[in-house]
Amino acid sequence: MPNAAQAHAVSRLRSARLARSSKPFLARGGPRGERCAACRLVPSHCLCGVRPVVTTRAGICLIMADIEPLKPSNTGWLVADVVPDTAAFGWARTEVDPALIAMLADPQWQPYVVFPGEFVAPERVVTQLIVSSNPRSDGAWGPQFPAGPPQGELAPMGGSDPRCSGAWGPKSTRPLFVLLDATWPEARKMFRKSPYLDHLPVLSLQPDQISRYKLRRSRRDDHFCTSEVASLCLNLAGDTRATQTLEAYLDVFTHHYLQAKNQLPVDHDNEAHRRLRALRQF
Repeated sequence: MPNAAQAHAVSRLRSARLARSSKPFLARGGPRGERCAACRLVPSHCLCGVRPVVTTRAGICLIMADIEPLKPSNTGWLVADVVPDTAAFGWARTEVDPALIAMLADPQWQPYVVFPGEFVAPERVVTQLIVSSNPRSDGAWGPQFPAGPPQGELAPMGGSDPRCSGAWGPKSTRPLFVLLDATWPEARKMFRKSPYLDHLPVLSLQPDQISRYKLRRSRRDDHFCTSEVASLCLNLAGDTRATQTLEAYLDVFTHHYLQAKNQLPVDHDNEAHRRLRALRQF
């Protein structure tokens, strides 16, 4: 088991999920595949020695489909590695963790559900962060958007009906990005069947790049893995170093994972490793 410093939110969720299992979960490769408990890779390709941690203003809240924490290819784990303010909750249609509800209502956060705007009522959609005062610089974190819940009494954390010139939440709150960590069909189901998210603004990302994720196949180039989505969100929040670090860390993880899969040694001096080392020196 990982030690206390390594047992982040996704690791703890994985342990809880395994404890509920009636039979052991076997990752692809069969029962002989010994894996590091802290990074899920085979020991010869362990990633723990290069794990970066970057303090951020933004927080990440992962709502994870049932077996996502168990998959060695899951990249929500990488987000929790890098961003200390990462929470992780398992999703179920008939129940919700009270700690998730409490987090979404915590006045220090302005939550955003990150989901494509084409599937959401237009009045809920934002494409940038809602204006919020930065106490460190007296500046604004982003432009004001008129989007909001259809009824003022549903607005979180003191927000009001946008038809009355209100805002989603109070000033000086930190952005909290709620990511549905699942396959695309699962994520759509989770979005539809999670009524406790219905009062929150929906952040629709509009990236101009295609996904570089290589560990699972998707039919569309605009489908991003969880780590890539988190990077885009952190960049929007102004957490530039965390953005760059998470991008480099994903590339390093991908290299380790694929080299292990193909029984090839890790190249610790490739471009991704050099980029990650440079970022860790800041």
